[in-house]
Amino acid sequence: MRLVRTYGIYFAWIVSLIATLGSLYFSEILGFIPCTLCWVQRILMYPLVILLGIASYRNDRGIIPYVLPITVLGAGISLFHYLKQKVPALSEVAACKVGVPCEQMYINWFGFVTIPFLALVAFLLITGFLWAARKYFE
Repeated sequence: MRLVRTYGIYFAWIVSLIATLGSLYFSEILGFIPCTLCWVQRILMYPLVILLGIASYRNDRGIIPYVLPITVLGAGISLFHYLKQKVPALSEVAACKVGVPCEQMYINWFGFVTIPFLALVAFLLITGFLWAARKYFE
């Protein structure tokens, strides 16, 4: 646990980097067109690579209180998107009226792992790592 507390900001940066590269792989290599909610999740994830990368390099934990709200918001949107895909009653809730429908599942590994689920896991991991790193210095 001390390892996570000490290097949490680095682990958070690595998760954000993997999530960003994964989303680019899905869209640019595999040709999956992002829906509106996917774009919102990307807008929240992509800056984390830069912000957490700089903070990791400088060992600056002062950024954590500013980044945590972004990760929590991203997790909330990812959860909503995932539920919209998996719960039929939520497919009626408006979110994607133009372009690719948000209910479309490009992947469905093991019957539950979709792209919004992967984003949710990434946001939760980043949040957990940052929370642990924050606690280390209090």
